[in-house]
Amino acid sequence: MIAFENAPPFAAPLRFFLTAPLFAVLAGLLVLFEGPDLFASRWMPATLAATHLITIGFMLQVMLGALIQIMPVVAGANLGHPLRVARILHAGLTLGCLLLSAGFYFSRPSLLIGAAWILGGALAVFLVAGARALIGVASTSPTIRGIKLALFGLFGLALLGVGMAFGIAGGWPLPFAGLTDLHAAWGLGAWGGILLAAVAYVVVPMFQLTPGYPAWSGWWFPPSVLGLALLWSLAVGIDAVILGRLAQAGLALAGMAFGIQTFRLQRQRRRARADVTYRYWQIGLGATLLALLQLLIVAIWPGAAELPGWSLAFGVLLVAGGYVSFIVGMLYKIIPFLAWMHLQNQGMAKVAAPNMNKLLPDLDMQRQLKAWGLTLLLLLAAIGWPDWLARPAGLALAASSGWLWLNLYGATRRYRHFGRDIDEKLAALP
Repeated sequence: MIAFENAPPFAAPLRFFLTAPLFAVLAGLLVLFEGPDLFASRWMPATLAATHLITIGFMLQVMLGALIQIMPVVAGANLGHPLRVARILHAGLTLGCLLLSAGFYFSRPSLLIGAAWILGGALAVFLVAGARALIGVASTSPTIRGIKLALFGLFGLALLGVGMAFGIAGGWPLPFAGLTDLHAAWGLGAWGGILLAAVAYVVVPMFQLTPGYPAWSGWWFPPSVLGLALLWSLAVGIDAVILGRLAQAGLALAGMAFGIQTFRLQRQRRRARADVTYRYWQIGLGATLLALLQLLIVAIWPGAAELPGWSLAFGVLLVAGGYVSFIVGMLYKIIPFLAWMHLQNQGMAKVAAPNMNKLLPDLDMQRQLKAWGLTLLLLLAAIGWPDWLARPAGLALAASSGWLWLNLYGATRRYRHFGRDIDEKLAALP
């Protein structure tokens, strides 16, 4: 049962939502500056820097901000001092991501070590606060259990990431190629995939007016993904190549099953007009299914990973085409909805809150969606023709992400304007 009265102050999640697009702008500017060199290999310093600007600076910012909002409302898990936790976490993510990306870009071990301490500390604060909030909360729905398992996935992701950062900085003799793939499996599967599904079980039916997910799907998907990530970790630890490929194939098939199921639910939606969130999710699902097909092919035929541009295409499809599209689609619903909800509470049933479309006009979102679609096409095409398209792709990424920030900032500015208007109307009442 959703309990909106448990929602934290709007400022707690909002700081994450408004910061995230700026990191995507930085990533776009880096692509614009580096040009074709960034598309030469996934191991290039600039490529690693740009990847983490998106995965930590954009994705992790929004996902943790959303959890601060969702945990008390959906799971009944009230974070102690949510604003204090949000401030510490936001500062740690922001500074840590900048240091990590700079450490990769400039090949500076000291920056990597500093980033590892800051990011590890910030995530530890959130994980402790989240665990304390969830203790005693029964797993009465797939969403609640999914959130719990996602936090375990975040713990595994943080351990791997911090360990690899120290290992790179210290020159430790670690199998970095295998660990990097495992790190991605925990980040995009055990953490991101499980959290995406747990949130989708609520927001897809709520905002897109689809039927609910089948109960069996919600109960089996999160533990299956976490189990497969643990299996892959075991395979890397004991150097069992076949076992790792089986885990890889299992993750691909589980993700594809969830994506196809979501496609089917969207076809049954009760809203005839396709809004921006629906379009973003359609893009995200299509890109994710293509990326997971690549993952399945590599599990069967490992040599495919050595094909020119294969790994870069996988990253663009899954991270930019998939996760970023899902996240932007949800931001375009979550921010105006939260603003409307807080204005409604501020009006105390005496002054009505404005329609959500007045907080974030549909035309603004539609135009930014088209810019994002062009960005994805340019990023994919730049893998094949980097000399011609790398810099236009970077410019498009910076521009579309900046446009997203302007839209979200505009919504918050209107929220404050309407809030002052409500206060004036309340003061004028007898």
